[in-house]
Amino acid sequence: MADATPLGGSPGAPPDPADSATAVVDDRGIVTGWSAGAERLLGYACQEAVGSPVTHLIAPDTGSGDGLAALSGVGTTALLRHRDGRPVEVRVRAYPSVDRTGRAQLLIVVTAPEQPSPDPVTPDEAFGQCRLPVMVYDSALRAVGASVGAVRELGLSDERMHGRRVTDILPPHLCHRIEDGMSRVLVTGETERFHVRGRARPDAPEKVWSVAVSPLVTAAGQVRHVEVSALDVTEQHLARERLALLNDISAQVGSTLDVMRTAQEMADAAVGRLADFVTIDLLDSLLRGVEPKPFSAGTVPLRRAAQQSVLPGVPEALIGPGDVDDYPESAPPVRCLATGRSSLHGARDEAIRNWERADPERSGVVRRFGIHSIMVVPLRARGITLGVAVLVRHRREEPFTRDDLLLAEEIAARAAVAVDNARRYTLERGTALALQRSLLPSRLAAQEAVEVAHRYLPARTRAGLGGDWYDVIPLSGARVALVVGDVVGHGLRSSATMGRLRTAVRTLADVELPADELLTHLDDLVTHLAAEEDSTADHEPDLDVPTDLIATCLYVVYDPVSHRCTAASAGHPPPAVVRPDGPAELADVPPGPPLGVGGLPFETVEWDLPPGSLLALYTDGLVQDTGHNLGNGLEQLLQCLGHPGSRPLESVCGELIRTLLPAQPQDDVALLVARTRALDADQVATWDLPPDPALVADARAQVLNRLEAWHLPDLAFTAELVVSELVTNAIRYGQPPIQLRLIRGTTLICEVSDGSGTAPHLRRARTYDEGGRGLLLVAQFAQRWGTRHHAGGKTIWAEIELTEGGA
Repeated sequence: MADATPLGGSPGAPPDPADSATAVVDDRGIVTGWSAGAERLLGYACQEAVGSPVTHLIAPDTGSGDGLAALSGVGTTALLRHRDGRPVEVRVRAYPSVDRTGRAQLLIVVTAPEQPSPDPVTPDEAFGQCRLPVMVYDSALRAVGASVGAVRELGLSDERMHGRRVTDILPPHLCHRIEDGMSRVLVTGETERFHVRGRARPDAPEKVWSVAVSPLVTAAGQVRHVEVSALDVTEQHLARERLALLNDISAQVGSTLDVMRTAQEMADAAVGRLADFVTIDLLDSLLRGVEPKPFSAGTVPLRRAAQQSVLPGVPEALIGPGDVDDYPESAPPVRCLATGRSSLHGARDEAIRNWERADPERSGVVRRFGIHSIMVVPLRARGITLGVAVLVRHRREEPFTRDDLLLAEEIAARAAVAVDNARRYTLERGTALALQRSLLPSRLAAQEAVEVAHRYLPARTRAGLGGDWYDVIPLSGARVALVVGDVVGHGLRSSATMGRLRTAVRTLADVELPADELLTHLDDLVTHLAAEEDSTADHEPDLDVPTDLIATCLYVVYDPVSHRCTAASAGHPPPAVVRPDGPAELADVPPGPPLGVGGLPFETVEWDLPPGSLLALYTDGLVQDTGHNLGNGLEQLLQCLGHPGSRPLESVCGELIRTLLPAQPQDDVALLVARTRALDADQVATWDLPPDPALVADARAQVLNRLEAWHLPDLAFTAELVVSELVTNAIRYGQPPIQLRLIRGTTLICEVSDGSGTAPHLRRARTYDEGGRGLLLVAQFAQRWGTRHHAGGKTIWAEIELTEGGA
């Protein structure tokens, strides 16, 4: 085809020749260019057309003698001749141009004329055939037109709906909202959109509709009619509801680490939104924290963990939470447990009928409440089946679908993980609690200095158990040590440290260390333990070993003979004291540094404490919880202890726990309450002895007389021997003043004190040695013996067991 360039001043640029039938005609009327489109339109090959006169292409009945003139112009219609002789009506556009030599030529573009639609669809016809439910109402809110989609959904013909209001067509809960919307649109002229849920006709399923009420404006701009269209969005709505339910399950289930509570959270979330009645049964071992084992064939007992219903009081349930229900082997829940697969049933399914035959009581529930659809879903986590959930419908008419079953499986899977977490926590907590209780005294040692009651409450939080402890340690001279301590932190580490510290306190108390020295040695122990953990952390960096080991301790010693109390504290809250004739108050015990700080001294204080006084030792968990700070807690403690009188100590402990602690304490609590006693004057005998060996015989005689007065003649030989050896040692190796004291309590206590600080010790005497066997004899005849140091020297004591008659 020859090059063609449009001349200036042409009506417009030629269209792309590749898209049309084009030809080029020179100034003599000879075709010089022919496109493939022209060949398709008229049937002439390029070789045939090029070089022939353009008049050969024009149909003879055009009435134009000048063929070129017939094709000139823009937008004319012409008849061209097809190669097979038939005329072809086309629309012609001619564009003047020049060739390469500057000679004039025409670029002719030919297109087929547009054919009008033989049978156009009118707007009314299009509206009537619309598959969407669409209706038009006039200003009186009466129907004037309905689409075929509206006829189908409403079950009424267009003629029957014509002239009727929405209230005559739709159920009441749907029509009022739609009619209110139409009234507003007629006034405002603004489109309104909202969702409604219900049945379009009585026999139709419930659906969710997205309704649009739009104004129809006249040419004058007035709203005379409104259009109401409805789009079925049930699937989208159900998908959103399922997603919202799953989100709520994730947020609500597992808020605690209690197995029963976790199961109840799942039941609460599913009822009303997915099912009308839900039960969750777990294998019984799960509630003890033990991993479930495969069960044998036969009836399977399951413990009801949770249940919920849309009906008040859960009347569908045959048992209550915590009770055991025996399921027959053929029941769907048992098959679900065995296979780990869920199932969907109707009330008339063979599996349900077999279950009803094997369980007549359950069959009565099915009939009474009209249960018609059932889902049985396993609770599986980490490859273990933990239990089974049964979801039923009896108030909602629609049966469960496969989509509902998939949703229930997802809910059960999420809940099962939370239940298994709770189970594992129960097991670990039980193990830790058993360890901690084994480290605490299983029973308090017998002593007669004080009457005691105690409480230990572990924390009810995910942080784990703490390191609180208490102890009552009998000391020599009928005294008693009351101890309360707290290792900072939670977990097995704190519990293990607590056990080590309690053992250390008992060991140090047995060697009769003063209170301040005992805490100093305990502080050294905590420092050494922390250094060991530092070393472990350095050598095993992969282990998460905390190194901040801190503890507090309060050590109180009461002497029932002198009625005096001695105490020292290592960063611990002070004891509360209630005298028989006074109010409750806090003892003025210097707090001292906590254990583990190292290098700082501890102070000891003493005060008189008459018989019948009350001592309360406690850890900070009792007085410093989420509900109050330490100051308020101490004030409440004193208020509770005010004027206890002769109330039993157990009731005092119970009242303190109920008043000061919430239902779920955030920290461990150790509480030790003691009421002081006193030894009567006739239970104690004291003699001051001069340092004269000749007076040892007089000391023995006075002891024998006292034993006779106490009606303990059976102890005469043993007591005489012990006293003789202890007094002789004091005169020979000690320093004045020397004092002998006998105390009659649960045992007979012989004490000899002198002004020397040198402690005696057992030694092995040779065969021919005349001495060295005194303490050995004392150790053989006495129940136990020892030495305690004090500011004035030392005291050697021995306890002799009373015979049955003397006791």
